[in-house]
Amino acid sequence: MQTIKELLKIGPGPSSSHTFGPMRAAQDMLASAPEAKRFDITLFGSLALTGKGHLTDEILKKTLKGKTVEIRFDWKTPQEHPNTMTITATNPDGSTLTKTYVSIGGGKIMIDGKMPQSAKDIYPHTTLDEIQAYCKKNYLRLDEYVTQIEGKEIDVYLAKIYKAMLNSVKKGLSKTGRLPGKLHLDRVAYALFESAQTCDSQADQDALLLQSYAYAASEQNASGGTVVTAPTMGSCGVLPSLVYHYTIDKQMPKKTILNGLKVAGLIGNLIQENATISGAKAGCQAEVGAACAMAAAFCASCDRMSNEQIECAAEIGLEHHLGLTCDPVMGYVMIPCIERNAVASTRAVDAARLAKYLRNVKKNRVSFDMVVKTMNLTGKKLPMELKETSLDGLAVVVMENGRYGHDPIQKEAAAAKENHLSAKPDQKQEGIQDMENQADPAASTSPASF
Repeated sequence: MQTIKELLKIGPGPSSSHTFGPMRAAQDMLASAPEAKRFDITLFGSLALTGKGHLTDEILKKTLKGKTVEIRFDWKTPQEHPNTMTITATNPDGSTLTKTYVSIGGGKIMIDGKMPQSAKDIYPHTTLDEIQAYCKKNYLRLDEYVTQIEGKEIDVYLAKIYKAMLNSVKKGLSKTGRLPGKLHLDRVAYALFESAQTCDSQADQDALLLQSYAYAASEQNASGGTVVTAPTMGSCGVLPSLVYHYTIDKQMPKKTILNGLKVAGLIGNLIQENATISGAKAGCQAEVGAACAMAAAFCASCDRMSNEQIECAAEIGLEHHLGLTCDPVMGYVMIPCIERNAVASTRAVDAARLAKYLRNVKKNRVSFDMVVKTMNLTGKKLPMELKETSLDGLAVVVMENGRYGHDPIQKEAAAAKENHLSAKPDQKQEGIQDMENQADPAASTSPASF
């Protein structure tokens, strides 16, 4: 299992897998072919279907500024991973270099089937059961375990993450107006923050403040601002909202916050190691669900709960997001993403509170590791249309309302899906089995013109 530095990273929104990951891929190719004048890029699967809303094409052009960049959106050709892309660099002498990249979530990328050399495993344990046994034997808290493995320099790194999280909320709260894109959504974080000042009860005020912080970071992300992958950018409002809440409202010491981030990072690492944090692989349970588990563990750690209570909090946070789909309207990380972050922030607090008292009255029969395994299995069974493709769920129902225009690529894919659903059983067997095995592998869309 890798360092939590590879999980918690600072970068541009709105998507760690569809913006941050492709940016890193373009940077790698630019370093590999610095003299190249032309770059031909093909986006497959989820990258192709939601690339416009996720600003994938924009970040690629920005990263390769000054070069000739041609981008093709190919949602038809089957790929092993839905976030696959190829980049071909053409040098002045006509020679070419092609690499295949897979954006596996949280901004991480695989290059030609391999992880970068910097992504080395440093943790000797890969399940929370193993870590709990080790900590019990060596009288360690979970944050102390992270420090033992990562070294004291992890505090320096997490101090930067801590500052970036606070800034993402602070900047989000300072802005009003509309978010970019065709959904024409108003920013509401500041309005919610102001509304919290007039709440009748302290409980209502605390909850609304927390949710306004989640909205703030998420709106900052949706507008392409700088946020922290926690564990992804689509879920970047959950943990930072609690970091802000514990810092500003609860006046927790910075050291306590940093220790809480160590535990949150450990939980996120375990989810990525044993399942995934990619919405394109397992739906939003892998993003907001994982973020809620991390945030619940963060709360429990900051409130000085036991290792067993921390695990229980993380388990509750993830378990009750099982099956959650990823169906962003028009491919934007806005509906339902922003509101979902706000709901998960208060769920994390509830999970930590329940864990605190639940572990005193009964032994937990469902472990965190069990829930992670279940999330992975559930994700594999979710249909592709509900895993960051905008081909079903809210993405379809909201569009049917007729308020927004259609993305041409998504419209074509949706039509193909309808043809498949209306086909006779024998036609389905002979033709398209499902959207993941749809078209002629040699086929690809021409550059989209929007």
